Amino acid sequence: MNNLLVTTALAALISTGAMAQSTVVTTTGTGHSAAVQIEPEYRTKIRTYVTEHKVRPVQQKIVGGQPVPREVELEAVPADWGPSLRKYRYVYSGERVMLVDPSTRTVVQEID
Repeated sequence: MNNLLVTTALAALISTGAMAQSTVVTTTGTGHSAAVQIEPEYRTKIRTYVTEHKVRPVQQKIVGGQPVPREVELEAVPADWGPSLRKYRYVYSGERVMLVDPSTRTVVQEID
């Protein structure tokens, strides 16, 4: 019985640690109007990346929920932002990082 309790507790502890390492992303809405919700600690991680890598902002005004103009180059999401964000691209505009759905070029989340 004690072995079962120890094994169960250990499994719970390990799974909790693994979950803490993953980016939490929730997609809400349907179709092209889907929005992405990112936990605050991952927002900080993304902002830190943009600052440390001196990502240059684009000059065009980019608006959340709207398509990004074709002349704006979308950047690949770095692997350390987490696997759930890899399907998106990003653009840095007006002190904000914008996550973009590359298939529609629509901004799905602003990270300020």
